[in-house]
Amino acid sequence: MDFHLSDNAEIDTLLNHILNDVSNFVHKQDKQIHELNLIGRALSAENNLNKLLPMILSHAKEYTNSDGGTIYLMSKDEKSLEFSVVETTSLEIYMGAGMGEIVWPALPLYKEDGSKNLEMVAVKCALEGEIVKIDDVYKTEKFNFEGTKKFDKGTGYHSQSMLVIPMKNNENEIIGVTQLINKIDKESDAVISFSQKDVEILSSLSSQAAVAITNAQLIRDLRLLLESFINSIATAIDAKSPYTGGHVRKVAEITMLIVNSINHTFKGKYKDVFYSDDQLNELRIAALMHDIGKITTPEYVVDKSTKLETIFDRIELIKTRYEVLKRDSIIALLERKIDLQKSDDLDLLSLAEKEYKEKIAQYDDDIKFLQESNIGSEFMSDDKIERLNKIAQESFIQDNRVTKLLNENELLNLSIRKGTLTEDERQIINNHAQVSLDMLNELPFPKKLRRIPEIAGAHHEKLNGTGYPLGLNASQLSLESRVLALADIFEALTASDRPYKEGKTLSDAMRIIDSMVKDGELDPNLVEFFYSQGLYLKYAKKELKKEQIDIK
Repeated sequence: MDFHLSDNAEIDTLLNHILNDVSNFVHKQDKQIHELNLIGRALSAENNLNKLLPMILSHAKEYTNSDGGTIYLMSKDEKSLEFSVVETTSLEIYMGAGMGEIVWPALPLYKEDGSKNLEMVAVKCALEGEIVKIDDVYKTEKFNFEGTKKFDKGTGYHSQSMLVIPMKNNENEIIGVTQLINKIDKESDAVISFSQKDVEILSSLSSQAAVAITNAQLIRDLRLLLESFINSIATAIDAKSPYTGGHVRKVAEITMLIVNSINHTFKGKYKDVFYSDDQLNELRIAALMHDIGKITTPEYVVDKSTKLETIFDRIELIKTRYEVLKRDSIIALLERKIDLQKSDDLDLLSLAEKEYKEKIAQYDDDIKFLQESNIGSEFMSDDKIERLNKIAQESFIQDNRVTKLLNENELLNLSIRKGTLTEDERQIINNHAQVSLDMLNELPFPKKLRRIPEIAGAHHEKLNGTGYPLGLNASQLSLESRVLALADIFEALTASDRPYKEGKTLSDAMRIIDSMVKDGELDPNLVEFFYSQGLYLKYAKKELKKEQIDIK
């Protein structure tokens, strides 16, 4: 556009040149500001440090037309600068952030005497927040460039111009340093000095980068904290009982075995099902947290290996009572012997001894019966329950009082038909699922983990609606919940460290699972997938005893 501001053509031409230069400058500035804003948004959107750091260095090099560059990050103890990303385009060197291992040692911020290590340019920049611009590293004596010169000698490179800028986050903390080497002239390809404009652009970019890095580190640290917390909880649950140690870990292992296999199948029921990395992580955490409610379950219930076990196995008390009965019986026999010897009635004496022996034999048989009943491995039939009730009516003398051989609680526990738990204790055990759901619902999971309560809380639900704690049915249960339920049942059936049973063989476990499918409790398609993909055998070879693997 031409402007006519006067009658003098030379002045008009000069003004037009000035206006065009200003217009071009403004346009260029607007473009740079726009590009920096785009870069800022891109940096803010990336939370993976292995992607973020190369992105920052790439933009810094591109804007300043630099051949090489390094990003240092402050160590956690703030005592050194650690190499994070190193790039030299002409040498095709790309190291750090997953691109290649950096073997160079970190730069110490302080000397052995505690003074600042200001001879190193990156350290001075980090400690004092000072921007350093050097035209030729070989012609300055301000800093120690032994490392740079050693690199040049080993690679044939020649470092010359350098620009070092601190990376300050939104809290004005220096979290690292951006260092660029050898600015290249676009026309001559010669190495030139960095300009003031480069300083301004890189300062702006470094500020944005520092905020992005701080956010990424914060997110990473929060993830690590959450991961550590979850692993600690899972470890605590497994450690709560020596009999269920490893259950949580193994359930998570089976769960991930199934879903990873689903991800790699391209035919059948699950060919269109695919889990992203975030979804896989969500499932893994749900599996690790599924039994969190057991933290509230009393140990005497979790570890109840016999019917009479509380803090200790009360069968020992009953055995002691029988010893009292035996003692009283022999005292009674001795007293009777004395009376009979006085009367010299040998037949009655012989009969008394016979009755005593029979009574002792009966006591021994009762003790054996009670010990077997206490184990809980055999089903208690009606005739066994009747015998228990009969024994319970026996009495002995304790502290000059007549006391029943079995109290009500002992009789209740010994009368358990199957297993070692009373109905009340079984309800306490089952209640862990509701407690797990309640506890998980209280946790403010981020969006990518928000389904953990739903998945973990449903691991005891059944497709036919007879499960707990919510009694959900097939239409309400997700595939992920069904996977976790199958993993939990298969691990429980094959576990060989339970106090009340031995681990079942694969054939027995699969027979029980098949019956649960028939009863409408487990997903038939998922169970078939578990079998057809050989997942049961893959897990068994790793975790089960050899004698349990009775099918191939």
